[in-house]
Amino acid sequence: MTGVLALTALGVPAAQADEAPKSKAAALTVLAPSDGDSSAGDTKITKVVVNGGKSLSLGTTARKTITAEVTATDPEGMYETHSFLWNGPGADATNNALGIFQPNSPTGTCTEVNATTTTCKYTIVVDPARMSNSTAGTWKLWVYAIGNDGDHVAKNVAGTTKVLRASTLTANAAPEPVRKGKPITVTGKLARASWDTFQYAGYSAQPTQLQFRAAGTSTYSTVKTVKTNAIGNLKTTVTAVKDGYWRWNYTGSSTSTPVAAAGDYLDVR
Repeated sequence: MTGVLALTALGVPAAQADEAPKSKAAALTVLAPSDGDSSAGDTKITKVVVNGGKSLSLGTTARKTITAEVTATDPEGMYETHSFLWNGPGADATNNALGIFQPNSPTGTCTEVNATTTTCKYTIVVDPARMSNSTAGTWKLWVYAIGNDGDHVAKNVAGTTKVLRASTLTANAAPEPVRKGKPITVTGKLARASWDTFQYAGYSAQPTQLQFRAAGTSTYSTVKTVKTNAIGNLKTTVTAVKDGYWRWNYTGSSTSTPVAAAGDYLDVR
């Protein structure tokens, strides 16, 4: 994250928003994120794509980027578009100032599609050092589009994306080699990134699938589901039937990414 966005940096202090501004400059003084959704005139936001429709997996050290693409139109042509991501309760984009990302420029990189329509692209840097665990989950895109005639439209939630805590998962099947029909024990550990401590910690009480893929095949099948213990460990016993790969598979949560362990090959004799 390049820094917390100061609302005054947008030049849009809170004001009445129930009438159309008389100029492009006036439009910049009409709305602030705290005013909620509003529109004046015939400016429209026609398309919003955040991060290509995909979630972002964020670990403990590496910065990553989220892209946002906003298309807006006005019969008189587009003047400019503002946009940023935010995270917080309710519909007020200022509820969680800690969670406001600042784009690399106030108006992004904009391209005219035609005389009435413009598409703006934003690159938003996400830094684990600026995050906290409480902000994992759904992020919302605030968009404010202004036409050449001063008409405008603002949406607090023009689009959404998910910023999730990265997960890791291991698997080990033992003993090996093993005789057919004998019991084997499959262990592993599920952990996820903490943006509070910048370390990975075990993730407790999470249902995780034990899966098997026979040697010479390409598809895993779920054998059973086991919950992680208080420190994220997994352990279960099954019967050895044939050569193949054992792994754990986690389907994810509202705050953490899905992950599958590398398969551990077991030689059955």
